[in-house]
Order: sequence, then C-alpha cells, then structure tokens
Amino acid sequence: MNLHEYQGKKILNSFGVEIQRGIVAQSPAEAVAAAKKLTEDTGTNWHVIKAQVHAGGRGKGGGVKLAKNLAEVEQISDQIIGMHLVTPQTTADGKLVSQVLVAEDVYYPGDSEPSEFYISVLMNRATGRNMIMYSTEGGMDIEAVAENTPHLIFNEEIDPTMGLLPFQARKIAFNLGLSGKAFKQMTKFVSALYSAYVKSDSSLFEINPVLKTSDDRVIAVDAKVTIDENALFRHKDYEVLRDLREENPVEVEAKAVGLSYVDLDGNVGCMVNGAGLAMATMDLIKQAGGDPANFLDVGGTADAERVEIAFNLILKDPSVKAILVNIFGGIVRCDRVAQGIIDAYKSIGSIEVPIIVRLEGTNADIAKKLIDESGLDVYSVIEFQEAADKVQEVLA
Repeated sequence: MNLHEYQGKKILNSFGVEIQRGIVAQSPAEAVAAAKKLTEDTGTNWHVIKAQVHAGGRGKGGGVKLAKNLAEVEQISDQIIGMHLVTPQTTADGKLVSQVLVAEDVYYPGDSEPSEFYISVLMNRATGRNMIMYSTEGGMDIEAVAENTPHLIFNEEIDPTMGLLPFQARKIAFNLGLSGKAFKQMTKFVSALYSAYVKSDSSLFEINPVLKTSDDRVIAVDAKVTIDENALFRHKDYEVLRDLREENPVEVEAKAVGLSYVDLDGNVGCMVNGAGLAMATMDLIKQAGGDPANFLDVGGTADAERVEIAFNLILKDPSVKAILVNIFGGIVRCDRVAQGIIDAYKSIGSIEVPIIVRLEGTNADIAKKLIDESGLDVYSVIEFQEAADKVQEVLA
C-alpha cells in the first residue's frame, strides 16, 4: 500500500526520524493558513508547495514549487490543486492533484553548504535480507545514477538476527563523506529510519533527498513509503491512510468483491484459480507471443457470479485482444466453472474478443462437452500447448 509523502513523513517522525515539517491543504485558502502556521512554528518565511500524488518526479512535472510569500503560496497552490500532473511515473493523462503539502523551506543559509543524499531501505530478494541502499547523489533519479555512475551507490545488508549495528550506521555516514556533527546526525538518522522500516512492516522506504542542512541537521525532505499489505492487520491506523483515488479503479473494484487482480500492460486477459497457475499461465502467454494484460485469480469458488465479475473486469481494459481462462478443478468442479462461463457469457451479451478455455481436473470431460455444445464463440482446449497455440492463432 503506497502512501502520500505527508503520510509517510508522519510515520517516519513517529519513530524519531527528523523530517521537513509541513501541513497538508486541499484548497488555496487552507494552504495560506498552513503557511502562516508553519511560520509561527518554525520561523520559515519561504514555503515549498508539493503536489500529493502517488508518483515520483513531481518536480519535473511542475508539481513542486517554492513560494517566497503568502501571495505566492495562494497562487501556486491554486495552480497545482486540480491539475493533472504528468511525471515519468504516470500515464500521459497524468494524475489529478487533490491536495498539496505546504512545507518549510530547509535550504536556508548557514555555516556550511547543504548536501543531498539518497537513502532507501528495502528487501534484497537475492539474499532474503533487508538492505540499506544509499548514495551521495541525492535529488537525482537513482536509476540514472546506477547506470552512469554505479560506483556512487552503496549497499549495507542487515543480518536479521542482529538488526542494524552501530558500526554499520557509522559506515554509511562515513561513505557519505560526513564528519563532526553531521556524521553523528546521520548515524542517528539511519538508525531511526531502519527501526521505522522494521516496526511499521514496510516493504520500501525511499528518501530522496535526505538533506544535510547548512547547520548540519539531517532530515528527510521527501518520503516514499510502501506498507506491506499483508501486515495491515497489525496496523489498523495505517490501513485508514489508503487513498483509493490514487489506485487503479479496476483493482479497487476487484478487491471489493474479493478477487485478486493486478493490472498489467499486455494484450491477453488471464482468468485462473491459484497464484501458481496464474504465473504459469502468464509464462504460457509470453511463450505464445502475447503479453499478459492482468493477473486475475478467481479463487476456489469460480461460480457463474464470480466468473461474470471477472470477465467484466478484464473487458474494462481496451488493450485486451483475447482472454485465456485456465482453471484446474481440484476443490472446484470443472463442469460448474464451465456452466459459470456459459452463464456469464450470455449475461454479458456481446463479447468481441476471442475466449480460450482450458479446464483440467475434476469433471473436465463434462466441462469440455458443455463448452463445445454451448454454441458460444469460445475455444475449448485440454493441453497447455493447445492453449498456447490457440493464443498465438487468435493474436495473428
């Protein structure tokens, strides 16, 4: 579950991570009130106005701007709220901005030059351990840094039985070129950040940039936080932070009816029962020259109602050129699934894309007969290779 910047910062701060302070606003008037409050609390006279959407690269799209007075706070907020923000991580249509974060200006003059760093905490899936990835090249796309200057990216892997050790936090501060007060502040920052990551059951923390201010404070200026949905039962206070406006509407609809659906970029819709079979089916589609348009697991109760809902979800994607139904009848009987497909097809009416159905397992022979004798424009197959050949044929 992705969070907005202001929500992620609030979680970080609750674990002792120092952050750039800010107040969320949903109108220009609220933004001005927030700026006045920040001036009272922090002494800042300049404010940063940040669009709050689930996408990176907001600054490149005009979603992050500096306001030097209250008039500019109102003007900039009015420009950003309601805009469709297009960034490298959105579609060409962009994302509608419904709120902004009015944040304190932390790039103030002082005894030293400010420095920006990149720090993230995530799972290293190759080793099954958490790791801290960090770089001196903060404020830049980490992908570009990795491609052009890989020697400037460091990794610190954490032993799960020991947790982050003090020498590791010091090593990170040293590799970032810090000394004195800034060195101590960075070790404190890294330790608090890792603690927050573990205790909040997150799957990703990405802070870009982490700022060393001109007076050697170390703070999170941005925060990309992803919470592990499987752990939300332990964090009811996090669950309410979900912003459905930022999520794929089809995925939200599927979740509401208890279906596991993930939208992808391909042209062949998948309807399966079981995550393992879903992965194998997507491999099958790739081998046949297509690309999966979705991951859809209807579960063990693939009755007519669920099948109809699943078809409707898949058909909402205009890029779908064919649908492959691949069901293994273990708990569920194949003939019941077949009847569900027939009933759903008739209920929906005109389906303009070809449908390939592979039902294997309990009562598979009866299921194939039902499909073949239904009179519907549905291709019934038995073997995996038959399914692959039929996908290739209908896409040709």
